[in-house]
Amino acid sequence: MFRQSQKWHAENKIVAIVPTMGALHEGHISLIRAAKSKADKVIVSIFVNPTQFGPNEDYDNYPRTLSEDIKKCREAGVDVVFSPSVPAMYPDNSSTWVNEDVLSQYLCGTRRKGHFRGVCTIVLKLFMICSPDIAIFGQKDAQQSIIICRMVRDLNIPVKIIVAPIKRESDGLAISSRNKYLSPKEREQATVIYKGLQEVKKWQKEKLSVAQIRRKLIRFIQQEKDIRIDYISIVNVDTISEITRPDKGDKLLIAVAVFFNKARLIDNIEIKW
Repeated sequence: MFRQSQKWHAENKIVAIVPTMGALHEGHISLIRAAKSKADKVIVSIFVNPTQFGPNEDYDNYPRTLSEDIKKCREAGVDVVFSPSVPAMYPDNSSTWVNEDVLSQYLCGTRRKGHFRGVCTIVLKLFMICSPDIAIFGQKDAQQSIIICRMVRDLNIPVKIIVAPIKRESDGLAISSRNKYLSPKEREQATVIYKGLQEVKKWQKEKLSVAQIRRKLIRFIQQEKDIRIDYISIVNVDTISEITRPDKGDKLLIAVAVFFNKARLIDNIEIKW
């Protein structure tokens, strides 16, 4: 893969990568479209990364649909699908990791120990192997995107990170591979997440405090009894730390993670205070 990318560079082609774990859906396709609008050549990586899953998470059951994914990539105009094996990415006795020590301490990082170590390590590996100029990530995984941007800055990695908007179903639910785990009833209930996030904009106009907004959002989402809230946080976009008294003009991330049985869904919006 590295040689192919270097050949494109020698031809003055701009190379973009869209890192994925497969089970491609319209959200991924929107990232591919964004990549094609920015680059001459597009690589899609498909790799279910074991090091970003915790011991009680869904690594073994995570959907793997490589043949269908390749077909979707071909139809979307992808130039190369890079789908390495686990041993190729993690040789026996692997002992070198990439840690981000500040931003990963919040939100998903507090619940999924080691998750972002796995994310940063595999993303850096993909960058080294594929040698892209541009990498496209999705806003749905907002904390991930912010951490990757920090990693690129801190390690002087010559890759431009572009964060594309969340792709949603017609009823507002953020498109996710894990939506397949939802029963019809849960799928209907899950729309309360985005509805609640939209209510935040109304509550902000009512001059409610951050604490009041968070309490109202919790109550709004808890209308659906099958939802178990993992976290609902209002954080500074730059630091991902909880904020209670933002200054005028601050950018805030309203981040939500909930469970339906074992299916964990995340969503977010950004607002300007």
